[in-house]
Amino acid sequence: MGLLRLSVGYILYLEARVKLRLALLARALALLWAGFWMFFFVAESWEWHTPVVVALPWVGVGLLFVFLALVPWRWERTGGLVLVIVGLSAGVAYAIWSPPRLPAASRALATLAFSGPPLVAGILFLKTAGLRP
Repeated sequence: MGLLRLSVGYILYLEARVKLRLALLARALALLWAGFWMFFFVAESWEWHTPVVVALPWVGVGLLFVFLALVPWRWERTGGLVLVIVGLSAGVAYAIWSPPRLPAASRALATLAFSGPPLVAGILFLKTAGLRP
């Protein structure tokens, strides 16, 4: 019996370590994604001397991204699902509305850049939600 307990405890310990690493990776990726877009929206508005009334909706989108990146910290499953939906939506939206004369390789790379980080972070959050604590 002692050996069984030891092996079960060891397996649970390894699962907890894997969950912690995946959760940290997912959090870092989600925050980098949201932080980049927040910085981009503010910096672009600042550089182009955009009027505040015009810049506010874009800053609001950046704040929404930050909020979406923080939701999975409390609710891994729900937040992960939301990030997956956001990633898929961003990819589809860009694929539909990207500049028509853009080369296919550039279009694919930009679609991956827009949709990849939230999609991967969401999948990682869903994966960690399925693991035992």
